Amino acid sequence: MEGGLDSHEHFMERCFQLALNGLGSVAPNPLVGSVIVHKGKIIGEGFHAEYGKAHAEVNAINSVLDKGLLRESTIYVNLEPCSHFGKTPPCADLIITSGIPRAVVASRDPFVEVAGRGIARLREAGVEVVEGVLEERAKDLNRRFFTFHQKKRPYVILKWAQSLDGYVDIERKPGDELKPIWITNELARAVVHRWRSEEQSILVGTKTVELDNPRLNVRDWSGNNPVRVVIDRTLRLSPSSHVFDGEQQTLVMIGNNFGSATRKPPFCDRPNLELVTLDFSRDIEPQVLEILYQRSIQSVIIEGGTQVLEAFLGKNLWDEARVFIGRKLFHYGVHAPILEAKPITEDRLFDSILYTYRNTTA
Repeated sequence: MEGGLDSHEHFMERCFQLALNGLGSVAPNPLVGSVIVHKGKIIGEGFHAEYGKAHAEVNAINSVLDKGLLRESTIYVNLEPCSHFGKTPPCADLIITSGIPRAVVASRDPFVEVAGRGIARLREAGVEVVEGVLEERAKDLNRRFFTFHQKKRPYVILKWAQSLDGYVDIERKPGDELKPIWITNELARAVVHRWRSEEQSILVGTKTVELDNPRLNVRDWSGNNPVRVVIDRTLRLSPSSHVFDGEQQTLVMIGNNFGSATRKPPFCDRPNLELVTLDFSRDIEPQVLEILYQRSIQSVIIEGGTQVLEAFLGKNLWDEARVFIGRKLFHYGVHAPILEAKPITEDRLFDSILYTYRNTTA
C-alpha cells in the first residue's frame, strides 16, 4: 500500500484540486480528479474537463509515460469509477485492464447506474480498494451532483445584494429608467459572473426583468452562459427585454390559464426561447425545480426578486445563499429577505462583504 491515511489524504487533496478545473464544463457529470502514485510519487494525473469527453481516470492513466509502472501503482479518485457505458467506456474496466493493483476512492457515486457497482467490479477483479478517504469533502465538492441524484432536484443557490440598512432596492417610480441599482462594487459583480459560468441555470421573476432589464449572461468572466429561467405568468414582459434576445437558451414559465404554450406570440419564435407552463393554482417552486430536473439541470442560481427569493426560502427549497452587503444606505425601499441562518464564511471584496450560508435542514 502507498503509505498510510495521511498520504491518502494528501493525494486525495490533489484530486480535489484537479476536479475543480471542470467546474462549469462537465455538468451533468460530476467533478472528478485522479492521480496515479508510484512509490510515493505522482506519475500521472488528470481530470474530467468537459461533458462527453474522457473521464479523469482515463486522462490520468494516459498521462503516465511508463505504462509498466501502473502494475506497481495506486490510483486515487474522488468519486467511484464508473462501471457502465455512457458517453465513454467504463473507467473501472480501464483500471483493471491497465493492471493497477490498488485504488483509493473518496466517495461512492449516487448515480443509480454506478452506486457501488464500480467498486464491486474492481474488487471482483482483484483490485484492492480503500473507500471513504475525505468522504465528506468529496460529497461537498460534488454537492450539485449529489443533490440532483439524491433529492431529485437541482442544487438551489439564492443570491442577492443588500444595503447596510437592509434594502435590496430603492423605491422605484413610474417612468424610472430600467436599470439595476448597484449596491456592490465591480469586483463583486465579476464574482457573480464567475458564479453564472459555474452553474447550469439562473432564475428571475417578472419584476426583476421589468425593473432591471438584466441579460443574465456571462460578460465579466470567461465561461458558458447559464440557461435563463424567467417566470412571466401572463407574458406581460416587453419583447425588447434582454432576456428575450435569443442569445442563450431561455425558458419562459407562464401560467397554464394564460393559454397553450403552443400558441406563442411572434417574438417567441426567436432562437433559444421556449415557453413552459406552470399551474399557478399550486405552489410553483416545486414545479420549477421538477422542470429543471427533467432537463438534467443540476443547479440554479436564483437572483430575484425578493418575492421569488422569499418563496423559495419559505418552502425551504434552497441549499446555499450568497449575500452581499454593500456600503450604501437607502433609508427606505424594498426590504431584503430575512435569512434565519448563520454564515459559514465571510469574505471582504473591497468595500463589500460576501456572506455564504448553507441550509442544513433542506
